[in-house]
Amino acid sequence: MRHVMVVAVLLAGLAGCATSPPPPVPRTLDLPTPPALTLREAAGLLMDRGYVIRHGDLELGRLEAVLARSPGYRVRLEVMPDTGQTRLSATASRGGRPLPPRILDPLLTDLQSRLGLLP
Repeated sequence: MRHVMVVAVLLAGLAGCATSPPPPVPRTLDLPTPPALTLREAAGLLMDRGYVIRHGDLELGRLEAVLARSPGYRVRLEVMPDTGQTRLSATASRGGRPLPPRILDPLLTDLQSRLGLLP
């Protein structure tokens, strides 16, 4: 009986060590395009890369997409009007764990190219 109590106390102590992952750090970008156009082009770009759009709302300026194959990335985009331009905020995660913001750099560069903002 004593062994059962010791094991129960140890398990209870370990349960307190479990923590949730830190919130993802967004990668932000200011673009001289309207928010709706930016979000539509981002959705098209993600679909071209094999992502499935799970949620998208032009009015709220939000988009969530998941990669339809392994390793199962999830990308969240949010666009907000900001003094005549659009502020884009992007985060990525895999398996519920946030990924470093630099992971999104190739995607954001391709989005700028798609919007005609790069030479």
